[in-house]
Amino acid sequence: MYDKILVTLDATPTDRAIIDHIKDLAAVMKSRVVLLHVADGWAARTFGPDAVSPEVTDDQAYLEKIRGEFQSAGIATEVELAFGDPGREILKWIDRNGCDLVAMSTHGHGFIGDLFFGSTARNVRHNATVPVLLLCAKK
Repeated sequence: MYDKILVTLDATPTDRAIIDHIKDLAAVMKSRVVLLHVADGWAARTFGPDAVSPEVTDDQAYLEKIRGEFQSAGIATEVELAFGDPGREILKWIDRNGCDLVAMSTHGHGFIGDLFFGSTARNVRHNATVPVLLLCAKK
């Protein structure tokens, strides 16, 4: 059912909810997992894949660490680092690469918080062409 699951990560403690959930789901479904983080700092937005900054280095290390967790659980896992606006880049990735499910944690700001902080999850939920699984991180 879910051969390929895209897990979007924002490299914050919020990610733990979706990581733990998808590890279990992917193991049962024998899914391949792609971990995607979108670097969105100044260097990443300005220079894209050519960006060299502590943020980009830390983001890549974070993805590799989480890949190790999935691989230790016997789950085939790839990592990808994109650059720019997270909502737009996630949707572009889906269109280019395809997947059966997008999984992401949410911060749970609510409507007013989304107005001030924006909402990647809202953008993906409303525009993705595949099912989207959203888990609100525990506070």
